[in-house]
Amino acid sequence: MTEVTKPEYDADGKYLRKVRSFVRREGRLTTGQQRALDELWSVYGVDFSSSRVDPQQLFANEAPLVLEIGFGMGASLVEMAKNAPDKNFIGIEVHRPGVATCMMAADEAGVSNLRVLCHDAVEVLEDMLPEHCLDTVQLFFPDPWHKKRHHKRRIVQPEFVAMLQRSLKAGGTFHMATDWENYAEHMLEVMNAAPGYQNTAEADYVERPDWRPLTKFEQRGHNRGHGVWDLIFKTI
Repeated sequence: MTEVTKPEYDADGKYLRKVRSFVRREGRLTTGQQRALDELWSVYGVDFSSSRVDPQQLFANEAPLVLEIGFGMGASLVEMAKNAPDKNFIGIEVHRPGVATCMMAADEAGVSNLRVLCHDAVEVLEDMLPEHCLDTVQLFFPDPWHKKRHHKRRIVQPEFVAMLQRSLKAGGTFHMATDWENYAEHMLEVMNAAPGYQNTAEADYVERPDWRPLTKFEQRGHNRGHGVWDLIFKTI
């Protein structure tokens, strides 16, 4: 398993610190998680590469391809893959405990149409995935960076959605969900201004589709009266 970001240096060889849309809040791996990384990475794991890869070779078929960015512990991703065996799923997550737990769940469920990367999603999109290879991109409950001075760190920015458009097929979809209303408004503003995208909602947001599992965290929020906003835009 490679590092989650590529090191970069200036002309004098000094390491450059890059602004990232994520923060690694990683505790110790449990014994089971370490075992999963050791034993299941060869089954589900994909090492980052700076050269383009053919996603079809990862699955040995040409099924529609879904990319999820930031899958957390992977429970909903594994459930989606299990419920849609006619699709292939790639998950990206920078936290090793989440990657390990996801692989354990996939192994237990007998899921074969899932692969995972432990790397920065931006670099995967820039360097590794070919153009127009994705049918769907999913971004569920990303870090909201709720303080105003940190809004620039939110992953949904004009440059990022333009990058996604290059990776999505014509008519492909970008599905976002957040439980922060301010972030939902930010997502909507960015996407409405992004060329080449069209909102699939009649109004601004869509109801949670059946294929997006309701997480325990989300259900607790609903029980407390918290809102959740789903946005689905397609490329045109």
